[in-house]
Amino acid sequence: MTVFNFSAGPAVLPEPVLLKAQSELLNYRGSFQSVLELSHRSALFEGILDDATSLVRELLNVPDDYEILFLQGGATLQFSMLPMNLAQTKRVDFIDTGGWSQKAIADAAPYASTRIIASSQEDQYRSIPTGPFSSDADYLHVTWNNTLEGTTFREVPQVGVPLVADFSSSILSEPIDVSQFDVIYAGAQKNLGAAGMTLVIMKKNLLRRTPDALGSYLRYDIHAKHHSLYNTPPTYSIYLTKLVLEWMKEEGGLSAITARNRAQAAALYDALDRSTLFSNHVVHENRSLMNIPFSTGDETLDQAFLTYAERHGLVNLKGHRSVGGMRASLYNAMPDAGVEALITVLHTFEQGER
Repeated sequence: MTVFNFSAGPAVLPEPVLLKAQSELLNYRGSFQSVLELSHRSALFEGILDDATSLVRELLNVPDDYEILFLQGGATLQFSMLPMNLAQTKRVDFIDTGGWSQKAIADAAPYASTRIIASSQEDQYRSIPTGPFSSDADYLHVTWNNTLEGTTFREVPQVGVPLVADFSSSILSEPIDVSQFDVIYAGAQKNLGAAGMTLVIMKKNLLRRTPDALGSYLRYDIHAKHHSLYNTPPTYSIYLTKLVLEWMKEEGGLSAITARNRAQAAALYDALDRSTLFSNHVVHENRSLMNIPFSTGDETLDQAFLTYAERHGLVNLKGHRSVGGMRASLYNAMPDAGVEALITVLHTFEQGER
């Protein structure tokens, strides 16, 4: 039976990437060493790292005055690492758009005074706050795509301070103008590869902000100086990210990936909007392409649907515990057949098949 994985992360990976990784697992490029065994100081691994860096720069059109780093600790570590490095006056502003924004605010609080300059809490995080926004803090932090709530920014907030954005669940899903951000970061386990690595794209001039008293491992400037090789990095996660980036390029690059993502999301949203049983409550202009929550409004019926869907090979559709219902994560590796199968199962369940 074919299984389609709608997990929010760790998430589905492209089948060609998995097959390539399998083929190189025991003998990477004639070295007779597994990729898992390669020294991070070896020429073979440095080639992997250089290729991954170049592909990120190419696919996202990253300007030369930005550093590209591959770090450990997940995107969650960035919630603390950012204020440690960048909060010169110990003031950080946030736009609160849901659960991951709140976690970022909580983790920044021990290192800086935090302020919420806008929030969509009043409408239960079904939308994104609209500007204009005003900030005089060390930086403004936004969660670009909200994995739990299924919302996303469409317009870049215009403020006179550095803009930091968590792109964990939408990186490389559609074009972004990197030059409008000062820091972009993203955990790997959704669109980039396997869990264990975080991509950080940072303007080089911000590297000078780090205070001298900060420990070396938590300093962006140290990681930049050592080209992400200050200590043993998450080597296999970086390797898998390189394979995913190569796959994206072979698929036609970001334009082709974006067109497929938009078509898949449009088809699923259309099915939900036409349904008399299932619904998505996100404001239309803020609907995410990557994470689509939906429900029947009845917990018992939601559970019945999840059981029914799993019998038909559709797994990991359960919504986050803080939100409930269901959630379909349509990351870059989700094939069209998976979305088509989900739409069919939504229809047959609604027609009374159990």
